[in-house]
Amino acid sequence: MLEIYQRLDDHQGSLEPEIKLLLTFDQRSKARLKTVSTDGHDVGLFLEHGHQLRVGEYLQTSCGKTVRIDGAIETVLLATCDDWVLFARACYHLGNRHVKIQVVERTLRITPDHVLGDMLVGLGLSVSQEQCIFIPENGAYHSNGEKPKHSATHEH
Repeated sequence: MLEIYQRLDDHQGSLEPEIKLLLTFDQRSKARLKTVSTDGHDVGLFLEHGHQLRVGEYLQTSCGKTVRIDGAIETVLLATCDDWVLFARACYHLGNRHVKIQVVERTLRITPDHVLGDMLVGLGLSVSQEQCIFIPENGAYHSNGEKPKHSATHEH
């Protein structure tokens, strides 16, 4: 089994990966995972807790091989509307339940849940299922190793 303990810096991600892992959002959220690469290698992830894997992120095996994380296609609920106030209300209610959501213009993606789907329909959104790579927002307190896009420490 190939063992992975190390993430590579962003600048090292330009390397051609020797191994690719195709992972769902749930799998990318785990620090410890036993899986199989796209070319059939058994792989064990042994990473620090609290930092989910990003699609496109590069890791390194204990024997020095480069591994790229790819997002797997999975079923999600797609909720849409044309009304910004309604959209904001839906975001509020999902956030109040600590639901992981992917936000696109007046469109939300969440993991399938019939109770939440019914709630969104009740609010007035159109809800359907879709197959896609699910990449929800990280949240305000979780940078997942990404650099902030704006720093409040500079002067204007």
